[in-house]
Amino acid sequence: MKIAAAQLTAAADALAAVLPMTQPADAALHRFFRAHPRLGQNDRAFVAETVFGVLRRRYTLEYLFGAAALTPRRLVLAFLNRVSGISARALEPLLKHDDAQWLAAARAGGEPPLEVAAELPAWLVARLAPELPRDEILALGRALAQPAPLDLRVNPLLVTRDEVLAQFAREGIAAQPTPYSPLGVRLADKPALNRHPLFTSGKIEVQDEGSQLLCLLLAPKRREMVVDFCAGAGGKTLALGALMHSQGRLYAFDVSEKRLERMKPRLRRSGLSNVHPLRIRDESDARIKRLAGKIDRVLVDAPCSGFGTLRRNPDLKWRQSETGVAELAAKQRAILAAAATLLKPGGRLVYATCSILRAENQDVVADFLAAHPPFRRLPANAALAQHKIALDTGDDLQLWPHRHGCDGFYAAVMERAA
Repeated sequence: MKIAAAQLTAAADALAAVLPMTQPADAALHRFFRAHPRLGQNDRAFVAETVFGVLRRRYTLEYLFGAAALTPRRLVLAFLNRVSGISARALEPLLKHDDAQWLAAARAGGEPPLEVAAELPAWLVARLAPELPRDEILALGRALAQPAPLDLRVNPLLVTRDEVLAQFAREGIAAQPTPYSPLGVRLADKPALNRHPLFTSGKIEVQDEGSQLLCLLLAPKRREMVVDFCAGAGGKTLALGALMHSQGRLYAFDVSEKRLERMKPRLRRSGLSNVHPLRIRDESDARIKRLAGKIDRVLVDAPCSGFGTLRRNPDLKWRQSETGVAELAAKQRAILAAAATLLKPGGRLVYATCSILRAENQDVVADFLAAHPPFRRLPANAALAQHKIALDTGDDLQLWPHRHGCDGFYAAVMERAA
């Protein structure tokens, strides 16, 4: 692999723009590319892969070379040498001053601390230790340090999964069914799909398999009234609308007008007519109170630390903190309590996060059930079995990247007494 000096400089400059961690890494990279329009497609791909590769393996690089000595440029060089496997000799045209001696002086061998080997913050490892043995924390961390595959969800109103797989096969795009979701397709590579006919016609959407399973747990039916309480840009909203066969009424709540705006083109492609996006001020918005006791099913995919998505968002390891998790847990409790007021007797409530932390998952649900006697837990494994999905993680759904090959997700299914 031959790397030009300009590519190394661009990667180092881009990493320098990301490392303050004042915004998500993908947003910082987007801003960097806008400021450097002369970078070609191959250069952009190299920069993006290198920056995200550094973020995935930063703990190891700092352990080997010492954090104090790692400027953005040297972080890139260390990554290319120690992770990508490019020899110092091959990198020699790019090296300056004492770079060669510095690369050669890296820490040799030895057993690194668990948090380094797992590429996870020490405080996060300490949180996981009561739940998982050392070997599994290591396997989890290594899985989270790998790039995620590209998962798609087919729109059953417009196409079947077999039809999508057949079209990809004709086009030479390597794809296979996801192991659990009956609507999922997993691509071996990451081709640009934004202009692909399947995408522009609304027949496929990008959605991780774990996220698809949350919608199947809610299991909305035709002609029901359903709320996606934290809808975001609408990935799960569209899946729920398709499961409802575009019948009934589906409210998509979110506090961000910008996120709801991003839903609109996806909604137009999908062919759904039962979705009603609605910006709310917060969980105590008056419009929520007007719907109290009228809704059949509510999905609460709550704002969370996002640690289950580190394959896609490795910068979260530095942008989240223990204090932040405590603040999120308080917000999650308030959102869940507010969302529960919407349900009519016999209604179903699914609480979910893309977190792997008990503090955001089981603890929140346990406190909710203790404070709301009308609600009882329903077994998630039984809810999945109704869709002929052979996945049993117990009463609650707990997805792990190293076990299930998708993002880390948690979900609890609850029902209000009739």
